[in-house]
Formats: sequence, structure tokens, C-alpha cells
Amino acid sequence: MAEETSPWVTKTSREVYRNNWIRVREDQVIRPDGGPGVYGVIEIKPSVGVVALDEQDRTVLVGQWRYTVDRYSWEIPRGGSFPHETDIQKVAERELAEEAGVTAKTWQHLGAVDVCNGVADDVQSLFLATGLSPTSRNLDPEEEIEVRWVPFSEAVQMALDGRITEVCSVAALLRVALLRSGGKQ
Repeated sequence: MAEETSPWVTKTSREVYRNNWIRVREDQVIRPDGGPGVYGVIEIKPSVGVVALDEQDRTVLVGQWRYTVDRYSWEIPRGGSFPHETDIQKVAERELAEEAGVTAKTWQHLGAVDVCNGVADDVQSLFLATGLSPTSRNLDPEEEIEVRWVPFSEAVQMALDGRITEVCSVAALLRVALLRSGGKQ
């Protein structure tokens, strides 16, 4: 089977749920084995994650209670786009300011990661932001976010030892660590 050729055939698709952040659809499909099946897909607007490093080699982490996993989570600033937003770096700039109260002069795109690609089409673009300056925060009504600055090496250790478990945060921190060590992405 060639990587470019999908073994799936979508017969029909219907929306089963929608809100401001996600759309859930149910597809009637022909599976790769030729049999009929049902596939549920969560559609999510393009999203971003930002590793922001200051002059003291600290990175900003944001902490909040995550309803879905019923626990507190430390993460890099992250968030989704709005339908009118087409420049993904501008989304990253907005999210960094809103959640962490920081703007950046220099931006480096670190690539993208597929988030839970067995059930969701969520693609998160990752960025490194430097040349930081403070700005006012502007949290969404459902956000109650704590901001913490930690040494970058500690944030990487947190990603390695399980204190940071959110996948985009882990991926972004490790990508930056690899870049800084002279490795290639």
C-alpha cells in the first residue's frame, strides 16, 4: 500500500455535534479490509503552542485545571484559532499574550504535530518565541490560568519525568532542547 493512497472510503458523513471549539462528525465508511464501518471524527480548528524563552533562560508555563482529564496541568501557552485567523503565527502571538502576558520580537516555527490523530484532525503548530516583553493578559471566561517562569532545563525535565504530560508541550520543549543541543528536528 502506498503511503499517499488512503485505504478508507467515505460513503456518507453527518454532523452529530458542534460548539465554538469542536465539530464531531460520524462517517459511514468502507474499512481497509473492505467491510462497512463507522468512524467518528473530532474536527478542531488549527491550534498553536509556544515555548517562550527570556534572557535568563527561563520559559513560561501556564497551569490550569483540565476538565477532560480531571487534574491540574502545566503546559506551554497554547490555544486554537478563530475562523477568521489565517496566519498561524499571529494566533501564537495572540495566545502568548492572552495566557502568559508576554509578547515576543523573534519567532521561530518549530513545525507541527498531529494531536490524537486516531480520532481528531487537530494539527498544532509549535513556535519558539524570544525577545520577550510583558503585556496585559486577556483570559477567556472559561480560563483560570496560573503563570510560572521556570528554568528551561527544569521545564525539559518536567516533560521527561511526567510533571508535564500535555503532548504539544512535551513535543515543543523537546524540539527546542534538541535544537539547542545542535541536533536537527
